Amino acid sequence: MKALLCKAFGPAETLALEDIDSPRPKGNEVLIEVQAAGVNFPDTLIIEGKYQFKPPFPFSPGGEVAGVVSTVGDKVAHLKAGDRVMALTGWGGFAEQVAAPAYNVLPVPASMDLTTAAAFGMTYGTSMHALKQRATLKPGETLLVLGAAGGVGLAAVEIGKAMGAKVIAAASSAEKLEVARNAGADELINYSEQSLKDEVKRLTNGQGVDVIYDPVGGPLFEEAFRCMAWNGRFLVVGFAAGGGIPALPANLPLLKGASLVGVFWGSFAQRQPADNAENFRQLFAWHAEGKLKPLVSQTFPLARGGEAIDALGQRKAVGKLVVTMR
Repeated sequence: MKALLCKAFGPAETLALEDIDSPRPKGNEVLIEVQAAGVNFPDTLIIEGKYQFKPPFPFSPGGEVAGVVSTVGDKVAHLKAGDRVMALTGWGGFAEQVAAPAYNVLPVPASMDLTTAAAFGMTYGTSMHALKQRATLKPGETLLVLGAAGGVGLAAVEIGKAMGAKVIAAASSAEKLEVARNAGADELINYSEQSLKDEVKRLTNGQGVDVIYDPVGGPLFEEAFRCMAWNGRFLVVGFAAGGGIPALPANLPLLKGASLVGVFWGSFAQRQPADNAENFRQLFAWHAEGKLKPLVSQTFPLARGGEAIDALGQRKAVGKLVVTMR
């Protein structure tokens, strides 16, 4: 089979397309004929040795895939050959085949094509867990989404609307904000041209926002926290801006009566599989109802998977990028 390999830590341009042996699934794994793989922020880190996991060389990036089950291990009971599935792999997804633990594999509903499925799991799983379990977002509350045109940001906009919140989308350009508007955002803030704090104050009549969803980090981190309402919840989702991990004066949560809340969906899915499964039942239902419309803005063939990772790393992507195998 063909796979896009990382043989030494470095930039995406060093990835090489090669023929390698097909993986052999263990008893608790399934072998998936990959049709599409989502591109996510961890892919930009893992190939440069900056992620919390460092696979042995050579390895393929790609933490989520969609495809068709080829074979199943002898300990797998809920899946069979021929099933359309989506899976979390950690790495290894930029290949024509991948073996994945069965507990990380979900059947793809009939309402969803496999390219969409490859773009769905990580972004919508993360945002659903963030807003439901970590923020306990309630109908009528106000949600501010930073980086609102990215994969997880757009998912947060759509899920926030589905949960009954008023959604304020913030992004760095008018083009990105138009994408967020199409996803259902009620209000828009261009933080490259406007003061985030002043606009939030204006849009909330001085009250601030109940929940902030931040996958960006960077220089707006503290300014955004200062936009919190009393008893607000600030969701730390990621640090796509790069440039180091931002810090926060400890008096700010005290003065706001607010919470700084970490979001680690991958660990949640492993520790609370029943809750994660219930999240996806709701997400699939909303998708079937047309409330969630994942945006795959561009697809890349496997040989150009490095270009997709590079585009995401430079924050050029809108919505999700997907690598297709055939």
